[in-house]
Amino acid sequence: MTATPHLDQIERKYRSLKDKISEARQHPSVDDLELAELKRRKLQLKDELEKLRQDEERTSR
Repeated sequence: MTATPHLDQIERKYRSLKDKISEARQHPSVDDLELAELKRRKLQLKDELEKLRQDEERTSR
């Protein structure tokens, strides 16, 4: 469990998008643009998670 509620929320969103992408890949009818958008949002969340973790690490020192 993480120290901040905001970080927890971002992690939940990230896991949810990861699950949606996995599910979408199993359906051949999924629009490639929709899948690309999900991947883009997942990457944005990953970047935000890393930034928040680094900030949290710096403030805990």
